[in-house]
Amino acid sequence: MSLESVRAFLAEKAPDIAVIVTEASSATVADAAAAHGVESAQIAKTLSLRVGDRVVLVVARGDARLDNRKVKAAFGAKPRMLDAEEVAALTGHPVGGVCPFGLATPLDIYCDVSLKAFDEVVPAAGSTNSALRIAPARMAEITGAAWIDVCRLAGDPA
Repeated sequence: MSLESVRAFLAEKAPDIAVIVTEASSATVADAAAAHGVESAQIAKTLSLRVGDRVVLVVARGDARLDNRKVKAAFGAKPRMLDAEEVAALTGHPVGGVCPFGLATPLDIYCDVSLKAFDEVVPAAGSTNSALRIAPARMAEITGAAWIDVCRLAGDPA
């Protein structure tokens, strides 16, 4: 069902983008990178967070980590990752397939500026073995995402 909601979303907003379904799992960043022949950083992972009384999605590059201070400064509260049941209930997607497309519940979506390092990223597409290829700016545009700086990369000061 989740994969179908992504396909329906894309049919309306970006009919030129195809969903790629693989035999291999792409449930983790490493699995997705291997399945799609890209570096881990190019995987666009979607993080489901509760900040205060809000639930938001943050799409970030695969090798980025949330910086709690940046998140708190941006949203005014400390972030908490949602558990698998909350994620599935709010997004309609299972953990490992969460993406900003075809959501079950309207949620605020943010794209971390770390994604801008790439011409193309590979986010999941609603299941643990589906994804798509898209330019970060286009992903933000079709999902109504705002750009935000809430992550840090390995080697960045903590």
